[in-house]
Amino acid sequence: MTAGHNTHSEYDRRQSELKKNKSRISSWWTSLWVRGTWWDSIFVASCVIAVSLDPLFFYIPIIDREKKCLQADRQLRTVTLILRSVMDITFIVHIIYQIREAMIAAALDKMAKPKSSDFFKGPFFKRVGAIVDNLSWRSLITDILAVLPIPQVLLLVVFFKMRGSGYLNHRKILNFFLLLQYLARIYRIHLSSKKLTKSHGIWIKGLFNLFLYIFASHVLGAFWYFFSIQRETSCWHRSCGPNCISTFYCDEYKHSDDMVTLITSLNASCPINTTGPFDFGIFLDSLKSNNPASINFPQKLCYSFWWGLRNLSNFGTNLVTSNYVWENLFAILISIIGLLLFLYLIGNVQTFMSMGTAKSEEIRRKIKSKKQVMKEWMEKNCLPAKLRKEIMANIREKLEQDNHADMGDPYSILPSSTKKSLKRALCMSTLRKVPRLEGMNPKVLKMICDYLKPVTYPEHHYVAKVDEPVDQMVLVKEGTMWIYSSNTSTPSKIHRTVENGGIYGDEQLLSWASKDMQHVSFENFPISKENVKCHTKVEGFAIAAKDLKDVATKCKMFWNYDDPREERVASSTIGRTFRRNRNNPNRPATVGVGAATSSRTGIEYLQIERT
Repeated sequence: MTAGHNTHSEYDRRQSELKKNKSRISSWWTSLWVRGTWWDSIFVASCVIAVSLDPLFFYIPIIDREKKCLQADRQLRTVTLILRSVMDITFIVHIIYQIREAMIAAALDKMAKPKSSDFFKGPFFKRVGAIVDNLSWRSLITDILAVLPIPQVLLLVVFFKMRGSGYLNHRKILNFFLLLQYLARIYRIHLSSKKLTKSHGIWIKGLFNLFLYIFASHVLGAFWYFFSIQRETSCWHRSCGPNCISTFYCDEYKHSDDMVTLITSLNASCPINTTGPFDFGIFLDSLKSNNPASINFPQKLCYSFWWGLRNLSNFGTNLVTSNYVWENLFAILISIIGLLLFLYLIGNVQTFMSMGTAKSEEIRRKIKSKKQVMKEWMEKNCLPAKLRKEIMANIREKLEQDNHADMGDPYSILPSSTKKSLKRALCMSTLRKVPRLEGMNPKVLKMICDYLKPVTYPEHHYVAKVDEPVDQMVLVKEGTMWIYSSNTSTPSKIHRTVENGGIYGDEQLLSWASKDMQHVSFENFPISKENVKCHTKVEGFAIAAKDLKDVATKCKMFWNYDDPREERVASSTIGRTFRRNRNNPNRPATVGVGAATSSRTGIEYLQIERT
């Protein structure tokens, strides 16, 4: 009983681990699906690298001119096979990816989660049919054709095993399959890159055009090299006849008198440096340069690439072909590809030019609209004409550099000197209305303006709360702030509002900054007895407490430390008292008026003494 129970528990544990692993795999694939653009970018890049590496297979065959046979560049063969295998991994992953997504889509169609086992409990053929219906067959077949090891088999195995009278026909079939897979890989790039090209800019598309030109030159040069070897071996087979004693493969070469005689005959029948009975056509340059016989890979790669680039540039008009049909078709293909690339480039240039014109017109309209917005803003704030011209000149220069500049915040795009003039024009009149700053020296007001910083508060933002320090003075240019003492923020409790042109924090901070230097500390900020809340979006300027104290310190010669309102009240009271006592003949006492000096501020004021 215990053993059976343990076995059952072990089975449950394994099933639980299996479900967890399936869940992890499903989550990984789901996240990969979410990052589809990321995977598409990697896959397109791998496809581009793969099609650029495939032509390297064509450089593996080498001609041994002395022995009149074919051999393989073993080092290049090893490197090419490794690189091709690595690139094929991405195609295999993409195939699995598509099948997995088809399975998930089929499960979702059945109202089951991707990791649920309900979908997989149905009949086998029904499940397969549902998956097949959700597959993208065009993409899947293209991937399968692209991943087949056709170059590895045809070039490394079949090409070096073809013999007998059917050699020429077998070679045509080989060329067909090589071209078929190459077209499949190029078409795979087209399918994967369609979604990516929409988000690319003009420079990326221009680089893509250049890549196509270089890529086509690379591919055509590789085919030219490979076809050059085929034309020379074709000449050998035709000269030797159906009963030839040689297979023309260096691995099977055996030195004998008959082979020496055959080599002499082939040199006479297939001469390269002189005119002979066999016309090599456009491949003669490759054979004369001894390019197919070279084991120096960079040398023959560059030579073949230059040949492809040169003939693409002139649309193949300088090619002198023989009457061989496939050679002429190859020359026609070069001409057509060159023409298509040229037309594609011209079409893109026209598209880019039209896009540039449309974009310039759009920028012009946008700049005009933003200038109008700025003009209305300056008129609304009654700025001087000279300052308006200075601001518009700066804005015009900024918009030409960046048409996305935010005109709603002109302070961010103006130079410091213009910002200073703008703040003074906007805030001087408001500061003069503040009771404690009334009659203050203009130098002090200008310095306060210089310390002001533009601020924007969203709706319902609290500028200050009850029992919190008041650390800034706010000048409101647009918007409304409510001031109330209750924590409920109900309209019935509102004491007052601060709207356009109003100031909050002036009484508290100016009183704090006007104290004697020895009594001022940043630890004894004035405490707010009210809540200050933005009823709407508020735009304006603010000066911090420490900056206001700096102004008071730097301008202590001009700073009025006494409240002008208190001085006016005191002067008025003294004047009335003096006049009343002077005109009263029965006054009980004598009033003496003299001058006294404040021990705190050093400012003289009138002193009344009763005698």
